Amino acid sequence: MPIGIIVNIICVVLGGILGSLVGHKLLDSFKNGLNTVFGVCSMSIGISSIILMTNMPAVIFSVIAGTALGLAIHLGDKINKAGEGMSRLVEKFMHEDQGGQHDQDEGRKGLLVTTIVLFCCSGTGIYGCIVSGMTGDHSILLAKSILDFPTALIFACTLGIVVSVIAVPQLVIFLLLFFFARMIYPLCSPEMINDFKACCGIILLATGFRIARIKDFPIADMIPSMVIVLPVSYLWAAYILPLVS
Repeated sequence: MPIGIIVNIICVVLGGILGSLVGHKLLDSFKNGLNTVFGVCSMSIGISSIILMTNMPAVIFSVIAGTALGLAIHLGDKINKAGEGMSRLVEKFMHEDQGGQHDQDEGRKGLLVTTIVLFCCSGTGIYGCIVSGMTGDHSILLAKSILDFPTALIFACTLGIVVSVIAVPQLVIFLLLFFFARMIYPLCSPEMINDFKACCGIILLATGFRIARIKDFPIADMIPSMVIVLPVSYLWAAYILPLVS
């Protein structure tokens, strides 16, 4: 049962509702301080995953090759465009429901796209759903839920209740990842799973740097690394490692 996904969705919905109600009372210094802490927490989750690494060369190669692939096909731009498409649907829904009270300027539209991408396509969410589906370990998604509640609250200070509506596409995407992971898990060895977690840990570490505004890593372009690390780990352990040992 996708318990972690359900908890995550509930936290986003509740955070969006609470932020739309009391968000105007929060100071900017409070919001900025929380964002820095969010970054450190993401780094901590990443580090805890990186230490599980079994085949370091395979993981490093996967991160570099996957990021190069993502940059080559402009994956980050495509994800942002998909976010823009979803934002138009969300805006249409809210416009019809609220009589136009949620008309937004360009700055708020950009923030809405960022929010959709953050909740629906973040490395933490993808990683957490796949691990949850593969192993039944919901700890990553539960940790993400703890982060997503105040994050949704902060975004709702500007965007309003629309943040809670984002939970709908988020639920669809996360469930698809969850059930896909359950299908491929029997094909993976424990070493491959560890290397997958380590690869995702590197992405989460980069995400933490970006959230804390230390370094703007191309997180979306790094997502292909999660796909290629499993076959690369297998090929390394089965064919390359025996040759160099």
